[in-house]
Amino acid sequence: MRDGGGAMDVDMQARGGGASHGGELDDDGKEKRTGTVWTASAHIITAVIGSGVLSLAWAMAQLGWVAGPVILLLFAAITYYTSCLLTDCYRFGDPVTGKRNYTYTEAVESYLGGRYVWFCGFCQYANMFGTGIGYTITASASAAAILKSNCFHWHGHDADCTQNTGSYIVGFGVVQVIFSQLSNFHELWWLSVLAAAMSFCYSTIAVGLALGQTISGPTGKTTLYGTQVGVDVGSAEEKIWLTFQALGNIAFAYSYTIVLIEIQDTLRSPPAENKTMRQASVLGVATTTAFYMLCGCLGYSAFGNAAPGDILSGFYEPYWLVDFANVCIVIHLVGGFQVFLQPLFAAVEADVAARWPACSARERRGGVDVFRLLWRTAFVALITLCAVLLPFFNSILGILGSIGFWPLTVFFPVEMYIRQQQIPRFSATWLALQALSIFCFVITVAAGAASVQGVRDSLKTYVPFQTRS
Repeated sequence: MRDGGGAMDVDMQARGGGASHGGELDDDGKEKRTGTVWTASAHIITAVIGSGVLSLAWAMAQLGWVAGPVILLLFAAITYYTSCLLTDCYRFGDPVTGKRNYTYTEAVESYLGGRYVWFCGFCQYANMFGTGIGYTITASASAAAILKSNCFHWHGHDADCTQNTGSYIVGFGVVQVIFSQLSNFHELWWLSVLAAAMSFCYSTIAVGLALGQTISGPTGKTTLYGTQVGVDVGSAEEKIWLTFQALGNIAFAYSYTIVLIEIQDTLRSPPAENKTMRQASVLGVATTTAFYMLCGCLGYSAFGNAAPGDILSGFYEPYWLVDFANVCIVIHLVGGFQVFLQPLFAAVEADVAARWPACSARERRGGVDVFRLLWRTAFVALITLCAVLLPFFNSILGILGSIGFWPLTVFFPVEMYIRQQQIPRFSATWLALQALSIFCFVITVAAGAASVQGVRDSLKTYVPFQTRS
């Protein structure tokens, strides 16, 4: 998919970041951007605290008290460092007056070019597509959990309260078809703020419930090194696969660089956009890491090595609070879905408009873009179908984390920084950056292989359209 240069200028008011002020224009002729460190932080929190936070107790159970917190902090540090490198790539050349890059792929084209552009586009859009699937699965499971907790409350915990998640997946898809018709990214600021508030709510509830169970009991058995072979898992091979899958889940939990450039393009200047974005990254990563540590550690403390894949699925009382938390998750994921998918929508439509401008103009009737209406609806329908066919929460998150973590969070920011700063090959800085990239590549390969193995195992007993939660 071509995603660079002039193509991105077509129908991309999405990059504006807010309404114009009295017709004022920015240096690129677009609407005056009005985004601030607070709106950018809201976008980051919306993008980061999503379905990933729900799996952290399970990931901690695979890693234990030693490796679990260390890996959480390590991923946070890597994500923040590489995001700072990436913020400097928003403008090509001078950080204040240089040419703007409206998308991640366009930044790669400016600094690296060639085959890197294709590779970046593939990774970014595959990850966006997969994130849409992951968010759909998570939202449907949370919607089903509302009726499930009510059932347990009224009929007892021995009752069969499982729910077929297929209908909830379809319902979430219908909602996303409606929101997907928003024409551009800056129209989502209110949805991001609402979604960020919801993420605080359900994360806080999960932390509170886990803390309450840790204090009052009953609690599960925890160990220094996580699940035990012969007790919690059947073999050493299974333990290794689950450990690597947990790494993928944690990587997915920190995934937001995929939309960092798009978020940065909503910021007003002065001050320079990279300075504001660094401040937003500090707030966003610090806030999410604090929640992640609390959710992961307290969730593991409450459930032990038997921690569920979704931490909230392990709580049923007080049922009204669990219901509210699940409602917050659904609302948050409605916003998160759009934050990740709107840049993909805009890129495709810009490319189509650049290739067939006359056709695109004829399709607009009464202010409605016919192509946008049809293709966005079809795309969301495809995501919904995939979610129905592959409703494997932890394995899907692991695959998504592995696809996006190394190339988008580490490799491209490092390579663009090296090119931008003209760092000599085999210098100390160059070797350190390459070592970081290789380390993260190994983690990505291991997590991806383990998650694919998890899906493969799940498919052995899976019956399509009959999944119950």
